Amino acid sequence: MIPLHSLVLYKTKPALVSGFDDDKILITLPQGESLKVREKDIELLHGGPASLSELEGDPPPGDPREAWELLLDEGEAPAINLGDLAELIYGTGGARNVWAAYQVLKEGHYFSGSPEAIRPRTRAQVEEEEKRREERQKESGDREAFLGWLKKLPPFKFPPLDGEEAPKEGSKELPPGNERFLQDVEALARGLSDKSRTLKDLGKSESPEEAHRLLLASGAWTVWENPYPGRYGIEKGSAAAPVPPPPEEERLDLGSLEAYAIDNAWSNDPDDAVSLEGPGLGAQGPWILWVHVADPAASILPGSPSDQEARNRGASLYLPEGTSRMLEEGALPLYALGGGEKRKALSFKMKLKNDLSIESTEIIPSLVKVTSLSYQEADVLIDQGSPVLSKLMELAEANMERRLEGGAVLIELPEVHIHCSPHTKEIKVDPIPHYRSAELVRECMIWAGEGAAAWALQQQLAFPFISQEAGELPEERLGGLAGAFQIRRSMRARSLSAKPGVHWGLGLDAYTQVTSPLRRYTDLLCHQQIRARLGQGAYRDIKPLDEEEVLLRAAAAEAAAAARVRCERASRTHWMGVYLAQSAGSEQSYPGIILDKRGPRGTVMIPPLGLETQVSLRGGGEPNQELSLKLGAIRIPEGEISFIPLE
Repeated sequence: MIPLHSLVLYKTKPALVSGFDDDKILITLPQGESLKVREKDIELLHGGPASLSELEGDPPPGDPREAWELLLDEGEAPAINLGDLAELIYGTGGARNVWAAYQVLKEGHYFSGSPEAIRPRTRAQVEEEEKRREERQKESGDREAFLGWLKKLPPFKFPPLDGEEAPKEGSKELPPGNERFLQDVEALARGLSDKSRTLKDLGKSESPEEAHRLLLASGAWTVWENPYPGRYGIEKGSAAAPVPPPPEEERLDLGSLEAYAIDNAWSNDPDDAVSLEGPGLGAQGPWILWVHVADPAASILPGSPSDQEARNRGASLYLPEGTSRMLEEGALPLYALGGGEKRKALSFKMKLKNDLSIESTEIIPSLVKVTSLSYQEADVLIDQGSPVLSKLMELAEANMERRLEGGAVLIELPEVHIHCSPHTKEIKVDPIPHYRSAELVRECMIWAGEGAAAWALQQQLAFPFISQEAGELPEERLGGLAGAFQIRRSMRARSLSAKPGVHWGLGLDAYTQVTSPLRRYTDLLCHQQIRARLGQGAYRDIKPLDEEEVLLRAAAAEAAAAARVRCERASRTHWMGVYLAQSAGSEQSYPGIILDKRGPRGTVMIPPLGLETQVSLRGGGEPNQELSLKLGAIRIPEGEISFIPLE
């Protein structure tokens, strides 16, 4: 039985036996707390009498190593108890010494076992432990020295303005071998962790921005590092799941039709093309509009690995430094349109009424021979009177008027294309001109979405329909860029539903998107539903998904795609900041147009940069007024660029 006033161990803490209550033992902890415990919950250390107060203070003088050497020399001697160990180390076995001996045992350097059976560790074990301790001590010293170096770093500032000397790339030299102490900082900057021991030890906030700032200040990173994909949980690189080749199936050969894939000059994943049929291209109609769309759904079946990976991504990621595709790279040569060869497609055949609304829609697996054009090349052909493209342009402009009469709104604000090569440290910012053929493509794609929605309703097919509630337009409508900004600000977010609804911005009663199945998962989902309804090829035994499943898949994809949009926006701001830092001088001016003014501040568009920024307008100004700006500051870690009006 455990004696009264004996010293015991309770959950690694010392305790004093202060009494008994039936089958329970009363113990007192160092903080004065009393507990009732079972005998099996405690371990006897010293039979007493003892007091907790005598355990306070530093341990008594003693030499654990000498005691270890003594026991080691005795070879296979019987194990000793804690009291014996206390006498070997400290000369006597009182409660204070027994508790100190227990701390030596718990440390595990020289001894192992339990308080009742203690043995010396082997010489090899002790030497290995001492080696580890020396390494830890050295690592701790190295870390403290590195933290001292970090504390002396000047704050990161990029770029210096107003005549300050520009920093030289790589001018800061991170002490060799110290990168390991910044791994937690880098993880936080990339969004892989929400904690950083290094930042905490430096007394700094544990935020991605602060981590980014420290990495730049230390020279571990340069401004050519884009942290935003990781921060938004987005993996760089295209999908890995292989896309099977299209199966053999019956397809309508449309190789005799002129078909054009028209896109930006830098685009390399064309997934739609247009054709036109009519009673002689000089007549009034009726017209048959064909929109041919890449057909990856022919082999990407619902629930397959490539389908699941595409859904997890939601959409392709387009960054200035490169594209991470929703589908694996091998899908492009299989399904992208263009190149002048016959390609497999899913063609939307829409018979247009005289008012250019859609009379009927057919959807047909096809073979098409597509000519690839840039917007600039297409505009030249339109101006030269190309029969098909000129007529398509005429119909597109008339359809735009039809939609505007139905309440549609058009928003045209300056845009730029940013291309970045971190390896060569080059950034190009090119304003995107206004092309008539871009309007042609836009209207044809809207026609396809309108026709597909009507077809799905007619087929009673579950579809992710896209709608948009009416925005609250201001009573006084402005012109110019300020007017476009007014409209954009009044627009509400679009919504996905299994039921069709009015799309206010497009002026349509029912709408969906089907023309980018290589880039957007919801488009691919629509194609899979269409394929299941057509019931041919790989879909002979596959039934369409029900409304609930369609919405679940569409919602998951939309959430992933929204993260990509935020990543793209943050990345564009990051690279724009680096571009301006490279190219701007303190006296360089930028043309601005006031979009909106509220109090002393206003929203200003800088057309050559396609950039909206908040500017102090204490000197006054009205919407659509032009002004000149100079660069105020570029805060790379915060992703902020500011401008100041020139006097």
